Amino acid sequence: MLDFDIPRFIGIQAGAVALADRLDATIGGLLDSGARNIFFLGAGGAAILMQPAVHLLRTKSTFPVYNENAAELIAGGSRHLGPGSIVVIPSLSGTTKESIETLAYCKERGATVLTLVGHAATPLGEGGDHVFVNFAEDDTSSESFYIQSLAIALSIMARRGESSAFTAFVEEAKRLPEALVAVKQGFEAEAEAFAERIRNEPYHIITAAGSAWPQAFYYGMCILEEMQWIRTRPVHASDFFHGTLELLEPGVSLIVLKGEDEYRPLADRVEAFAGGHTDKLTVFDTASVDLPGIGPEVRALISPAVLATMLERVSTHLAAKRDHPLTTRRYYRRIAY
Repeated sequence: MLDFDIPRFIGIQAGAVALADRLDATIGGLLDSGARNIFFLGAGGAAILMQPAVHLLRTKSTFPVYNENAAELIAGGSRHLGPGSIVVIPSLSGTTKESIETLAYCKERGATVLTLVGHAATPLGEGGDHVFVNFAEDDTSSESFYIQSLAIALSIMARRGESSAFTAFVEEAKRLPEALVAVKQGFEAEAEAFAERIRNEPYHIITAAGSAWPQAFYYGMCILEEMQWIRTRPVHASDFFHGTLELLEPGVSLIVLKGEDEYRPLADRVEAFAGGHTDKLTVFDTASVDLPGIGPEVRALISPAVLATMLERVSTHLAAKRDHPLTTRRYYRRIAY
């Protein structure tokens, strides 16, 4: 495979799975001490990757969960944040400016902060009340953050008697690193062919629903826009028919991401409509891949990670074909803003 280190990838994802027991013990201690809500905060892509866990808690648990824009939280505050609040702040670098400010803001208000970082010797790696370190880089961070945040959500639900999925998730996730390598290997030719088809496309509409939606948002904003300077229009599948459908015509690229949860029919509806209105429809579907030893319930939970692992191969080939490395930036971390 092009520019892919298998042992490195397996080690990083196995490291994320290995954090699950300590995350569970930490969450259990905080709940026993009277924790009353949880905030998933952060900035940019890392914050987006928390959203499947947020969605799971919002729909399957009665434990109050908040997913605020960190900059807006600091600007306007929240009456729900304070003593008894668990705050989860992810940052791959551990140095994200907005996340460092959020850390200080939340601690000043008496919240307990868990940081999920790729590097320990950083402001977020040293400043959290509970720090979870799993080295990763841009091409491996999505799966890692998805695993960690889902472990947190499932731990809350298990300890409140709302779900028994935590144990199965942890056991089956141990098979996930090797399974995702196999997904990448099986998808390699298709990923390269897709990258070749879209190498000169100036614009994409990208859509999904349920737990797959954050991956659509993330891929459009953080990969195609930030790392490839390609304009995108991420739109939730439930909103597609309230405006964006009018942009669809022959020649317009539409990318549909499909997971395996109960929201899949929303993406099916977009796919069914689009097939008759554009000649550039592409569907990435986690149901098409084999994940040995991983059952339907856990497959639905980890669909965003599977989509991320598929799309990483597209990104790698796209960068090579466009002669535009994924590390190239005009502004991000290059100038003051």
